[in-house]
Amino acid sequence: MKKLLNNWLVQVLLFLSMLGLTAYGAQIINDIMPPYILMIGLFIGINLIMALGLNLITGVTGQLTLGHAAFMSIGAYASAIATVNYDLPFLLGVFIGGLVAGLVGIIIGFPTLRLTGDYLAIATLGFAEIVRVQFTNMKITNGAIGFLGIEGATTFPIVMTIAVLTICAMVWLENSRNGRAMLAIREDEVASSAVGINTTLYKIQAFAIGAFCAGVGGALFAHTTTFIQPTDFGFLKSIDILSIVVLGGLGSIPGTIIGAIVLTAAPEILRPLSNYRMMVYGALLVVIMIFRPYGLLGGVNLRQAVRRAIMWPKKKQAGRGE
Repeated sequence: MKKLLNNWLVQVLLFLSMLGLTAYGAQIINDIMPPYILMIGLFIGINLIMALGLNLITGVTGQLTLGHAAFMSIGAYASAIATVNYDLPFLLGVFIGGLVAGLVGIIIGFPTLRLTGDYLAIATLGFAEIVRVQFTNMKITNGAIGFLGIEGATTFPIVMTIAVLTICAMVWLENSRNGRAMLAIREDEVASSAVGINTTLYKIQAFAIGAFCAGVGGALFAHTTTFIQPTDFGFLKSIDILSIVVLGGLGSIPGTIIGAIVLTAAPEILRPLSNYRMMVYGALLVVIMIFRPYGLLGGVNLRQAVRRAIMWPKKKQAGRGE
């Protein structure tokens, strides 16, 4: 059985089957759920896609960045311009948004990734502010007035399918040679360089893939709200995405999924509390981080935990038999 699963053709067929089931299941949910719940689900999926990209940069590779909203805005505006000004199809516009953001990530990565820690965070924060100001003063983006007339083509099945595709890509990447090199850089960059790992190359790879995910998320966001303006992509947006990664646990894909669900849904669940909901929301975050300082699933190997849960009843029965 294990030999069969290692066959690449079988893996591709399983992957395509999973995508098909995801799209089919999401379509059923789309048909039966109220629009309000579906809208929350849409934003959960969009935030998850962007957070998975940031998790690769910060959680896996260990590069702290505060400019993720800049790549989100680049993807949003690139997709909006492609679909509105040039009448390109929606999905092609989403891909173009991700591609443009990824290319900008590579260009910015070469000079900024020479920095580490707080210095890198400050540099990416400065880059995000430059992007925001540029979009505010550009005619093609309609400046501070905002970009109007975007087609509301984003649907729940599309977002969920792209989210599952992103999760699978991140799992595959983390278990590949490149992923292990990125993990080594996070643990000790000097030692990684000493054993022959090209740290600059792998950091730029992580930055480009993370920026691509942010661009795709921004494109989906633009085609959900149908109106975007530079203030939608400020510093607080970068903090929101970083909070998802930190809450879930740095480097944990399941943790990022849970973090996206919790932090996207919590403000809506707490909406009946009116003016106090953000205070309660902040207090919950503080309590969680006190009791789980490494995140909800930080430091937890989910695969081993599931295996232990499955094996525990068998061990218990074996103990009784003795």
